[in-house]
Amino acid sequence: MEFKTLKQIFKHMFNFVLLCSASFSVMANVVLVDGQVRAMPPSVPNTAAYLTLENHGPAINLIAVDADFVKDAQLHTVIEEDGMVKMREVESFPIPQHGRLTLSESGQHIMLLGLKQPLVSGKPVQLTLKFDDGSQLPVSLMVSKQAMTKTDDHHHHHH
Repeated sequence: MEFKTLKQIFKHMFNFVLLCSASFSVMANVVLVDGQVRAMPPSVPNTAAYLTLENHGPAINLIAVDADFVKDAQLHTVIEEDGMVKMREVESFPIPQHGRLTLSESGQHIMLLGLKQPLVSGKPVQLTLKFDDGSQLPVSLMVSKQAMTKTDDHHHHHH
């Protein structure tokens, strides 16, 4: 009797692991290449996240970001309107099939509004990226006072 019970338990565990592996392989289509959150003085309530994602699968859209350390996280783009540069919230950022999405200070970025406490330079923060296919990608980004370097192509080769 005990052997049959253990056999059933192992069978269910095996199926669970198999299912999880399949789910994670779908998530692994989008990978974080590089990223950071800008460190701000303690009196500044907002900051931004910049990152580069590579998509090794079909086209997908980044539609939301969750971050416990802020009241709200929004997808923003920078536009020029009437000779003025302005930020605008957008619904999503497309990531082309087998393409790349780069969020930077001069363009698309993630606005982090209402910091619950000042961020510490050199310490990581956790964000969860949400996509239109229902998948999520937890990422850890370092808080940094310096802008992201443009040399990340030299250091990261994903084939």
